[in-house]
Amino acid sequence: MTQTAETDFPDHGLFGKPIFEDPGARALSRVGVVDIGSNSVRMVIFDGAARSPAYFYNEKVMCELGAGLSETGRLNPLGRVRALAALHRFKYLAEDLGLPTLHAVATAAVREAKDGREFCEQVKAETGLIINVVNGEEEARLSAQGVLLGWPGAYGLICDIGGSSVELAEIGGGKVGRRMTSPLGPLKLRDIKGGRRARKEHIKKTMEEMRDKMGPQRDRLFLVGGSWRAFARLDMLRRGYPLNVLHEYRMTQSQVRETIKFIEQNDADELRSKAGVSGSRMALIPYAMDVLSRLIRTFKPKDIAISSYGIREGLLYEQMPQRLRDRDPLIEVSRFAEAKDARLPGFGKHLFDFVMPLFRSAPEQRVRLIKTACLLHDVSWRAHPDYRAEACFEYVTRANMSGIKHSERVFIGLALQHRYRNKREGSRFNKLYELLDERGQEQAEILGKALRFGAMLWMQHDAAMGKLRYYPKKQKLELRLPKSAGPLFNEVAEARFNSLANAVNSEPKVILRG
Repeated sequence: MTQTAETDFPDHGLFGKPIFEDPGARALSRVGVVDIGSNSVRMVIFDGAARSPAYFYNEKVMCELGAGLSETGRLNPLGRVRALAALHRFKYLAEDLGLPTLHAVATAAVREAKDGREFCEQVKAETGLIINVVNGEEEARLSAQGVLLGWPGAYGLICDIGGSSVELAEIGGGKVGRRMTSPLGPLKLRDIKGGRRARKEHIKKTMEEMRDKMGPQRDRLFLVGGSWRAFARLDMLRRGYPLNVLHEYRMTQSQVRETIKFIEQNDADELRSKAGVSGSRMALIPYAMDVLSRLIRTFKPKDIAISSYGIREGLLYEQMPQRLRDRDPLIEVSRFAEAKDARLPGFGKHLFDFVMPLFRSAPEQRVRLIKTACLLHDVSWRAHPDYRAEACFEYVTRANMSGIKHSERVFIGLALQHRYRNKREGSRFNKLYELLDERGQEQAEILGKALRFGAMLWMQHDAAMGKLRYYPKKQKLELRLPKSAGPLFNEVAEARFNSLANAVNSEPKVILRG
């Protein structure tokens, strides 16, 4: 067999030519970003597929630069020391990794502090790092762009909570609309005198002013920021949610209210330990949940989604040409994985063409999942044969992927599990299957069995592959093979074909031609 990358094929079908080999995309293959926030200072280095990069390096230091800012007007002195030490380390690491530059951005604490400019000058003098201090609306725009990196077609309201501020931005049609900032960050709220009653009244008044400027926002609410992610972990704990992936985690308004009660009625240290939330972050949760409670009461979103992508991803999105922004991040990262890890890069496209007769009426969202499964069908081949089915399920359900809901992760994972194992009874993933409805589970099994059978028909990329013909009303499934490919259809292949036919409740038939 000749191994060929998918870029060698002139016809790339439904999803277009892979873009990760494009020179413009390769220029974004490793990008370093430093986010100097009111609560933490973090460096992220992105690498891999340009449209959906992996986190090559990710380190955070909780500095609390914004602690006490409301009272003193200056950055927290201890926070300055810790932040400067972190930035020295980040610059050293970046140079050691050969990064041409670090893109550094500072938000509310540095822009509001009397000594913010002095701090930036000190950082530049000692590390050479130039900090771009953004205003509130620009911070909101960058956070919204981070969400668009993960959800190209997203629409709704973005709420980014930092240590000292909360930003709102609306998105739709791939663009950022109205946006604004407010002093509702937890570090600011804990400095308000008068206890929780005064704090909640302040939040209510501020939120109503934000609503007057932003207008009705009844679509999806995207939550960005560490405090929201910590709250989501606590919601997962309360619900016994089986998939510990924060990105695209969904909550309803009633679930948010139930989790607020859950937090208030239980010991904070015990909850923190069980949910895996740091002590410093847990201390800010009471302030964040007061903001969230008022936020959903004010804007009444139809549903709520957690975004792990924010300002750092927004900075990466800023550097992307529009043609790259328009690509499907799930498909691009899957193509990158196939090119890097599959035994026969490029075969996923042929496998997709092979299985699609079984899914002629599938909606577009399901088709892209089928395409993803075909691209990923062989990336776990290095795992031990006894654990390959588990390895590929875990690969998808735990992978750093965007543009994919939790139920869709399970759909692809289940399909890939069936690609290596005929049955799934007795699996340790039973609780995860519940995130996918019964119809989805049936379709995933059919897809997996089609992949399991189709993978046996590996051939040269320019050879004629077998074709499936599916007649659901007649309950017939035909395999049409060229006679030259007849030797591929041995007793094992026949058993897998019969298993596929049984899954679609059809009579199998094999036709050798020419």
